[in-house]
Amino acid sequence: MHSGKLVFAQVMGFAPWHTFRRLVAKYKGNFNVRTFSCVDQFLCMAFAQLTYRESLRDVEACIRAQPTKLYHLGIHGKVSRSALADANESRDWRIYCEFAQALIRIARRLYAEDSIGVDLSETVYALDSTTIDLCLSLFPWAGFRKTKAAVKLHTLLDVRGGIPSFIHISDGKYHDVNVLDLLIPEAGAFYLMDRAYLDLQSLFRLQQAGSFFVTRAKSNTKLRRLYSRPVDRTTGIICDQIVELVWFYSQKDYPQQLRRIRFRDSDGRSLIFLTNNLALPATTICDLYRLRWQVELFFKWIKQHLRIKRFFGTSENAVKTQVWIAVSVYLLVAIIRKRLGIDVSLYSMLQIVSVTPFENLPLIQLFSEPQLDTLSDADPKQLNLF
Repeated sequence: MHSGKLVFAQVMGFAPWHTFRRLVAKYKGNFNVRTFSCVDQFLCMAFAQLTYRESLRDVEACIRAQPTKLYHLGIHGKVSRSALADANESRDWRIYCEFAQALIRIARRLYAEDSIGVDLSETVYALDSTTIDLCLSLFPWAGFRKTKAAVKLHTLLDVRGGIPSFIHISDGKYHDVNVLDLLIPEAGAFYLMDRAYLDLQSLFRLQQAGSFFVTRAKSNTKLRRLYSRPVDRTTGIICDQIVELVWFYSQKDYPQQLRRIRFRDSDGRSLIFLTNNLALPATTICDLYRLRWQVELFFKWIKQHLRIKRFFGTSENAVKTQVWIAVSVYLLVAIIRKRLGIDVSLYSMLQIVSVTPFENLPLIQLFSEPQLDTLSDADPKQLNLF
């Protein structure tokens, strides 16, 4: 039965608030705070994400337009631009980072049984990064080029359900391959990466941890063929070889054998894959690498539908706070979709919530297919327009 809560309050009700309060106490987020708490800050920023607000002025105007409903939204402090700006500037971003990690653990459990289109029971991760351009004069801490600033969003995406399991926010100069040093390898898992992550020492750490990787070879990667396996060229597989590195230092960084698979796609492009998995069929390795595209789709989705390209503050703390709250909103919507069994895309769910945050309707009814009433043509009182 519907509890009478507003739509926005129902969405926020799926968040583990006991975890959030524990993190606020851990990092002393409410220390010396009188009226505008960390909960109020999170709710206002989440409201901005869900309703596509573009600035702090938009957030203030939209929320203050419904003063009698603020309490029912869960916001108990006075909402103002200055209070929200000060909170983004001073409240520790690690509160929202670790809160998003808690939501990640919940979401991954819910999507653990989803199919990925490949007959494989192991966990499959896609690793990549995206760059968000910034103004150098406003964001001097985010150096990228001589006249340009940027932040990078390094993401390890769990392909089952499209849930990010690891996110690292850095300035634009941080090289992608350095993220491999921050990962804790999971034994038996597959890591899908492009050529930017072809670092032999880092890949050998994955090998030693019992993990598998699939990446592409660079043009200057020197390999010696040891022997070839039979292949069916009608599948697009040109060759399936066991190889070893040629140069002395390369062998020192990765002293074991690798598997090289050359594949030609329908457009005639030749792709060379490198992997340390010697057991799976070559076609499965190629199908796995196709799944790497999901992380690109994830970046495209969050850039289009979440507020991470225009920031409400210019400090590093404010930028990281906004990004982590945006990720939390994405995860909350994904959790709601799974728990309520909603057969609607995340995009459609966000669009519906964006225009109904103050409505008093059950979420399951809000996302169900509308039942359109049909008008009877036999009504004598209905006049014809044409």
